[in-house]
Amino acid sequence: MCEGKIVTVGQAVPNFELETYDPAEREFSRISLDELKQKKKWTVLVFYPADFTFVCPTELADLAEKYEALKQLGAEVISVSTDTKFTHLAWRDAEKLMANVKYPMGADPTGAVSKLFGVYDGATGLALRGTFIINPAGVLVASEVNFYNVGRNADELLRKMDCNAYLLVHSDEACPARWKQGAKTLKPSEKLVGHVYEALQG
Repeated sequence: MCEGKIVTVGQAVPNFELETYDPAEREFSRISLDELKQKKKWTVLVFYPADFTFVCPTELADLAEKYEALKQLGAEVISVSTDTKFTHLAWRDAEKLMANVKYPMGADPTGAVSKLFGVYDGATGLALRGTFIINPAGVLVASEVNFYNVGRNADELLRKMDCNAYLLVHSDEACPARWKQGAKTLKPSEKLVGHVYEALQG
């Protein structure tokens, strides 16, 4: 991992590794981007400020509801904070909202991975609420960052993941606002200029 580098949308993400707590198996493990790329997986990173806080369990519970759907699209989801894997275990067991969390919980106590994605807050040692989608080739294709006090919506994460998975196969198309599977896409060309309305009709 390149020290000081912040990866941005459209760039290849350098390899990173995280210690994890796997709630499904109730065991500690490690996961790396290289490993996920070898499996041709999409990687969804969901950074959050801290275990045993207040908005965070609502977000991770919301994400848990979409985990199976995200996996069906070929993605592995990893929640990440600057807590340790031990705290992840204790929090998952203590907080009832977290009962259905089955995805790996990444530990980033040095902040190295949080810094790579530009969500590390040096004033607090915590990560902002950042969500990142990395395609199977290791390229960052989506990024969203919220401040501490605004929770995210896993429905929109699933929609964006669905769009990106579709576009990986249909690279000559583009997904308009609120696009969902089965809706019309756009095929950018000189004929489409000034005629997007017409293209979306019917």
